[in-house]
Amino acid sequence: MAKDRAVVNVGLPVEAVEAVPAPSRKPPGGRGRRGVVAGVPAAVMLTFGLWGLDRGGMWRDEAVTFQVAGRTVPQIWRLVHGVDAVHGLYYVLMHAVLAVHADEVVLRLPSVAGAVVTAALVAEVGARLARPRVGLWAGLLYAVNPMAGHYAQEGRSYALVAAGVMGATLLLLRGVERGAWWGYGLVLGVTCWLHEFAVLLLPAHAVALALARVRGRVWRGWGCAASAVLLCLLPMVVVSRAQAAQVAWLRRPTEETAAGLARQFFGASQEVYWVCLGLAVVGLLAGMAGRKGEITLAGVAAPLVVVPPGVLMLASQSSPPLYVDRYVLYALAGAPLLVAAGGDRVAAIAGRLWPGGRWADVLPSGRRRSRGGASADTRGPRPPAGPGPSARRPPRAYRAALLGLLLIALVPLLQFPLLRQDRDPARRPDDLAAIARAAARGMRKGDAVLYLPGYTRNTELAYPQAFRGTRDLALARAGDVSGTLYGMEAPAVDVRRRMAGVRRVWVVADRSVLAGRWTPRDPGERAGLDLLRREFAVRGEAVRGRTAVRLYARPLSPAGLRPPSLPPRPVRW
Repeated sequence: MAKDRAVVNVGLPVEAVEAVPAPSRKPPGGRGRRGVVAGVPAAVMLTFGLWGLDRGGMWRDEAVTFQVAGRTVPQIWRLVHGVDAVHGLYYVLMHAVLAVHADEVVLRLPSVAGAVVTAALVAEVGARLARPRVGLWAGLLYAVNPMAGHYAQEGRSYALVAAGVMGATLLLLRGVERGAWWGYGLVLGVTCWLHEFAVLLLPAHAVALALARVRGRVWRGWGCAASAVLLCLLPMVVVSRAQAAQVAWLRRPTEETAAGLARQFFGASQEVYWVCLGLAVVGLLAGMAGRKGEITLAGVAAPLVVVPPGVLMLASQSSPPLYVDRYVLYALAGAPLLVAAGGDRVAAIAGRLWPGGRWADVLPSGRRRSRGGASADTRGPRPPAGPGPSARRPPRAYRAALLGLLLIALVPLLQFPLLRQDRDPARRPDDLAAIARAAARGMRKGDAVLYLPGYTRNTELAYPQAFRGTRDLALARAGDVSGTLYGMEAPAVDVRRRMAGVRRVWVVADRSVLAGRWTPRDPGERAGLDLLRREFAVRGEAVRGRTAVRLYARPLSPAGLRPPSLPPRPVRW
């Protein structure tokens, strides 16, 4: 009987100890403190997201979103069977958003909202796995990161994918704690349909669970949820593989590619990069180990930073390249978590050197040394704090949190030139609004237009007012009718016939085509380009980035033809 009623050193029967619930992963403090931890980064991210949101122009990918979202749902459904299947769900979402009001600001608002939610979720994960100040620092570091701000202002799905990934990561913690996995599978499944490469979160989470040495029950629950996600994603994978030619322009990632991604994650300026990278290493080394079955902050953040980009880069070495930094934007969230964890450890060591500090502050959360030298768990219930050394800890903790906030405030100041430049439409790969303005200044009603290659028609689809009344010489069927992004090109014989009686032609073209560095594959486009070189002379040109707007006219006599290698001096704006 004595054996059955054995007691532990705190004076409780074994049955009573077993009845004590597992410690909660919720961050300490009331709802007010947790609201501040998530709310402050969200507010900062909202500020940076709205700053310069109306930059006055879309680049080509945003223009695709804008013109496709303006189609009907059946037209979008037809489109994704031939192209852009990975963005199908996002196009349907944006169709509903732009139905309210269709302009460039509204186009980008969902991305701003996604970035705001991501910053708040980063803070929540940091607070749950460490302490409130770690979550606050991590959320703020995410909010002031130039890469996060860049995609917060882009009318594409990547900021929403990042929000879904962090939501799934938070639900992973709940699944380990409570055994509830349906929410995890649902959120991650929807996120993968926003962009299929979000599925690389699964191996990252598998590594996190392996590092935590979780029990078989957790593996079974997670495995069922992961299998459901993969099964749900299978139709998209089948369709998108048939559309692989869309990303044929990608190049294999190199060591410079990986180094560039690290700079985007940890800081664009030299000072910010090296400080944040050093703190991340401290956070990684100090916080990876935990008790069996316990997920640590570093155990979640490090796989999130490394696994998705690493898998995609490695896969791109032995197969057609698939890597673009925006495809793994969601991996950025792990970097500020590691940096904040490292900052917390450095602050704890500094607190030891402060008068009245204690070595106990340096030990990982939940693990302290007893007087006898044995490791003691301090996560259980504690008696109310009385007067003594512990009463002096809150002011010191607040000082450390405030100092961390002041240091984080330096990050956007040091990177302010980059943040300001990013609001300039000229910093994007192209500026279709500027191209449309140049066309509108010269084109007259009834003028003929030729797009070389066909994807430059994207400018007319995004800004139709600038091209109102013009004739497209190479268009056979419009994109919304043909189920294509930019429309179907006319056969070469039709292009030659349409150009036969034309005296002047406006050409919106990729500059590399006009320079002869590459030739379009479509026969109709090649026929139009050949006629321009043989029968027309350049009369004017305006250039914006990789795109040129040229006016070609037939000379009065063959002697008036200008060699194509000697165009007039381009006008830049």
